[in-house]
Amino acid sequence: MRAALARAAVLAGAFTAGAVAARAATIPHLRRLTADLQRSRERILASREEERRRLRRDLHDGLGPTLASLAMSLDAARLTLAREPQRADPLLADVRDRLASAVGEIRDLAHGLRPPALDDLGLVAAIQSVAEGCCERVDVRFDGEHLELPAAVEVAAYRIVQEALTNVRLHAPASTATVRLARDVELHLMVADTGPGLPDSLRNGGQPRPRRGMAAMKEWAAEVGGNCEIMSRNGGGTVVTAHLPLAAATSAAGYHRPSMGKRRG
Repeated sequence: MRAALARAAVLAGAFTAGAVAARAATIPHLRRLTADLQRSRERILASREEERRRLRRDLHDGLGPTLASLAMSLDAARLTLAREPQRADPLLADVRDRLASAVGEIRDLAHGLRPPALDDLGLVAAIQSVAEGCCERVDVRFDGEHLELPAAVEVAAYRIVQEALTNVRLHAPASTATVRLARDVELHLMVADTGPGLPDSLRNGGQPRPRRGMAAMKEWAAEVGGNCEIMSRNGGGTVVTAHLPLAAATSAAGYHRPSMGKRRG
């Protein structure tokens, strides 16, 4: 009886050890799978942002001017047909108004796809534009070379900084703020202010539900495979830091262009 129990115990131990070994063997595979899924997610997001940039360019620089030119042509036709204003003038004026409205809607659509300031000014100048009047003083600086940035990372960085500065404008308008950007294999950004800091309910890992914008900053960073942290610092003030990887977004970009300096004269 004792021998049977001993054999059963040995078998049970062997089974447990085998199960543990099998589970341990699957961990590297699961990690590789998780990494592959994350890279795939980043490539999809980067491709989407590149497509949005191309779509904005087509709408804003192609279809928009075409419709505007058509509106001007209709104005000329309206003047030409002035001999019969009762029949032509009201109709053409209405068409002209609707075309003007369509042009405005197209521009609004383009703005929603990608902030136009990024293409018009570049990331640093666009941030400087957002920072104007935010508080008593804002210092914006990019440490390092102003090299190309993938569209997805550029948009995420702009939106995170914009949201952080909006919070400064709303909750610490009498403070000073600092915006720092630097890049290596990632784009690093920091927005710090000298205001009162986070509410007590959000300190020490509290959930940012009372302020939706704080959760959005974390989501924008996560979409490109990065992370974002918001915390109060000793002595007062709030610090927003984000680290946005460049590799996956760069591989998905179909072309490159200067992104940090001014684009247009």
